[in-house]
Amino acid sequence: IIARSGLDYRCHAMGSSLEGEFDQVIDVVRQCFQAMAEDCDRIECSVKLDYRKGHQGRLESKVASVERHLGRAINR
Repeated sequence: IIARSGLDYRCHAMGSSLEGEFDQVIDVVRQCFQAMAEDCDRIECSVKLDYRKGHQGRLESKVASVERHLGRAINR
């Protein structure tokens, strides 16, 4: 669902990060929840939002900023 959404995303050890317009992101979360509800008796879902007006590409730029501050590359 996430890969087909067309949104920029990263999967990591503790979840997934998605980047896009609010309605697009919430729609993908809704679709994931509904798909899990078909087979799961219990679903735990935590959503954290970070909105910054006029900014895009933050999934990559935030990590790049950490690397600049550290002066080295980090595991991705």
